[in-house]
Amino acid sequence: MADPVRLKTVLGTYPHTAALKSGDLRSDEVALDFVEVEPVHKAFAPMVRRAEYDLSELAIATALQAIAYGKPVVLLPAVVASRLQRGCLIYHRAHGPVTPRDLAGARVGVRAYTQTTGLWLRAHLAEDYGLAAEDIRWVTSDPAHVEEYADPAFVEHVTADRSLPDRLRAGEIRAAILGNDLPEGDEFAPVISDHAAVDRAWAAKHGFMPINHMVAVSQDTARSRPQAVRAAYALLKQAAAAAPAPADGMSRTMFGFDRLHDAVELTLATCADQRLLPRRLTVGEVFADAEAILGDLGA
Repeated sequence: MADPVRLKTVLGTYPHTAALKSGDLRSDEVALDFVEVEPVHKAFAPMVRRAEYDLSELAIATALQAIAYGKPVVLLPAVVASRLQRGCLIYHRAHGPVTPRDLAGARVGVRAYTQTTGLWLRAHLAEDYGLAAEDIRWVTSDPAHVEEYADPAFVEHVTADRSLPDRLRAGEIRAAILGNDLPEGDEFAPVISDHAAVDRAWAAKHGFMPINHMVAVSQDTARSRPQAVRAAYALLKQAAAAAPAPADGMSRTMFGFDRLHDAVELTLATCADQRLLPRRLTVGEVFADAEAILGDLGA
């Protein structure tokens, strides 16, 4: 029997990737050689700029931009990170309460304008409060992972020498969007006070959670080793199916072209509204290469 094809891989550590990273779940056809990147978003630019990895977790906003700009990546119908987002918009209590309607014309910090958590918060602010992306001055320190993308004129760039919580403490920004680095304790408070209830109602209405990260493979890997890609995708699905159910009952994973159609279509519309894409994409275009490789496996 031939040795399994080895794929240089970056995935975050989640309950639904644990069996893959521990080696408890394996395949005779493919071996995932994991590279640990912390935080995982630091793998995104090398993936879309240089195809640094064979298989990598990728923010959905970055993935859609990469496809629109013709970068050599193939997006698989595999979601590995989703989150209810409204609680990620915070203010500093010492400067007085802040409501969503106070953000019109205000400076709001986010790591990058293209960060997916920021994408969803802006969508929620528009949907719930009528605040368009351009109604707020977005203060960022990081550029887009896709080099060709230029931020809109209402985005301000600052140096990365101070964290967003520190900028909040200093009163430089009115609010900030943070993700996995959301600070704990009573020093900060959510701008959207009833965020949990509104988020759950949104997820119930749409039938999915807002997507943060998916999985992509390099175009070269997809073309030269398609069977290994199919085997890797099957492993991802197996690992997710075997993972413990989340405590809140809301799945962070999702697989399959049909299951992802509505979620990706909404994300594409949101990206267009926020000037994140150079041209309109369709769901069919987003998954065309993956569908050719996965076939019925991606159903």
